Amino acid sequence: MVGLAAVLAAPATAYTVVKLAGAAYLGFLGAQALLQSRSGRSVTPVAGPAAPSGDPWRTGLVSNVLSPKIAIFYTGLLSTLAPSGLSPHLGMTLLVLVHTALRLVWLGGYVLVPARARAFFEKPAVRRAMDRVTGVVLIGFGVKVATSRP
Repeated sequence: MVGLAAVLAAPATAYTVVKLAGAAYLGFLGAQALLQSRSGRSVTPVAGPAAPSGDPWRTGLVSNVLSPKIAIFYTGLLSTLAPSGLSPHLGMTLLVLVHTALRLVWLGGYVLVPARARAFFEKPAVRRAMDRVTGVVLIGFGVKVATSRP
């Protein structure tokens, strides 16, 4: 990254070369997606990644409990939002419960919706259409990058 930053800070010619290389790569990826959609082979694999070993609930709980973001959120931000008419402990308890309920609903939906939609997105016609749209979008981004000015 430091080397690339130095190249980009150099003359405009170096910036143009890196920009055109990126645009060419986007065009290549888009063309690959279009060609593979015509052959029936998908750019993205149908099989998902291997399931991690261990209990996912325990893994999530441990990563959440040990995350410094949660501690900072609860002590720094959430405490300022506690209702003033209630005792501080009751107000914080209420906010923590609301936050927990919202996270459960959001993350539960985040898991259930894609799981239900998987059968639809695995249909060959849908995958071909998605690969074609992806290919056109990538080529469009490549053209946009190539024709943009700094």
